[in-house]
Amino acid sequence: MIKTIPIKALKIGMYVTAVTKQHGKISVKSKGWIKSQALLDQLIKKGIDEVEIDTDKTLNQNQPEVVNETPKEQFETLPYKTVPVNQELKRANKLYKQAKSLQSKILRDISVGHEIELEPAQELTSQLIDSIFRNQDALSCISRIRDKDAYLMEHSLNVSILISMFAKHLKMPRAIIETLALGAFLHDIGKILVPDEILHKPGKLTEAEFEIMKSHVTKGVTALKAVEGISAEVINIVIQHHEKLDGKGYPHGLAGEQIDQAGRMISIVDIYDAMTAERVYKKGMSPSAALKIMLGMTPNSLDSSLLQQFIKCVGIHPVGSLVKLTSGKLAIVTESNPDNPLCPIVKVFYHTKYQRHSEIKDIDLAKPNCGENIEKSVKPEEFNIDLHRFFREVLMS
Repeated sequence: MIKTIPIKALKIGMYVTAVTKQHGKISVKSKGWIKSQALLDQLIKKGIDEVEIDTDKTLNQNQPEVVNETPKEQFETLPYKTVPVNQELKRANKLYKQAKSLQSKILRDISVGHEIELEPAQELTSQLIDSIFRNQDALSCISRIRDKDAYLMEHSLNVSILISMFAKHLKMPRAIIETLALGAFLHDIGKILVPDEILHKPGKLTEAEFEIMKSHVTKGVTALKAVEGISAEVINIVIQHHEKLDGKGYPHGLAGEQIDQAGRMISIVDIYDAMTAERVYKKGMSPSAALKIMLGMTPNSLDSSLLQQFIKCVGIHPVGSLVKLTSGKLAIVTESNPDNPLCPIVKVFYHTKYQRHSEIKDIDLAKPNCGENIEKSVKPEEFNIDLHRFFREVLMS
């Protein structure tokens, strides 16, 4: 029988199926028995408040305690409690707003020469990761509903979300995901020190302007090196986010094995988000169009195998994207389908043939008799659709 209990009621021999409440940053991934007092003490120390147990799997109380067990290895085998996407959306939306506010503060601090406070960024990116483990579709959806006037803030935040999803997909340890998320959250802070006329120039930059633009990496690294407690791994992510495998990136022209996995990952995520973002002076591409271009950048610039994994992670039609169905109806992708990426769950709300809103309903495209397929990805402005309004009034209601 499944039962939820406070951490203080957890005993040696109990079988934990999920962590349901916590205030720490513990990594939790799969099920396991509590076999030692050392493990139990670690769970309490690391901030777990409540767990779900299976009482039918409790070990014999007479069984001797395992005293040589490594607590870290054991508590990292406990799973996050997954929740439905509609249950996570409001919490994720609140987190997203908090993250934008923090990003804005960080940029203001740098612009006036103040030192960045690291702890708030660490805590917030950890909370974003928690949300991704509960249900990544919620933040994925929110990150697609963009404000074209807030590109600099939202880009770094979205890259942090995407790289966390990517690392989770690759089954990386929680500690590494946290480093990646923090590095991504801070990767473009140097851009606040680039002149606005260059940073927001609509047309192509001149060679001299591009040199100034490239300086955002070293400016960001300089600012981060002054931050107490910042790790070399986080700084390295910032250093490498514009490096390319063929050595034609910047600032150091690193090539091949000189670029580590984190650098290869953030390069992919950074390019993808930049291509798909709506900006005041530039329209964003559809995810499928961006991924097609990125595939052409392999193997010279981007890591082929990592890009293939990234595509599997986000899908051809990512959560939050707008699609046109074969019936002519428009729908927003609300839930991914890892087993069949071309058949996600969508929310239908508009008919292009009649140019009017239709009955809002959910359709699981993986079901054989649903009668619908995705024809193509589309952009909201093609049909004068206000996705922000739809998100507020429908998805968040």
